[in-house]
Amino acid sequence: MSPAMSSRGKKVSVPDNLYTVILAVALCAVLATAGYVAFQCLTQYGAIFKIQ
Repeated sequence: MSPAMSSRGKKVSVPDNLYTVILAVALCAVLATAGYVAFQCLTQYGAIFKIQ
């Protein structure tokens, strides 16, 4: 086998923008979840953070 035919050294080139989009989607999901939890706490308990 010649080295030109091996597929081990090949790396897939992914644009940096793809990683930025994935990070942005994950951040939006976390923020939306936190907002939903805060809203539910406010509507059900009357306060977001209530220390007794």
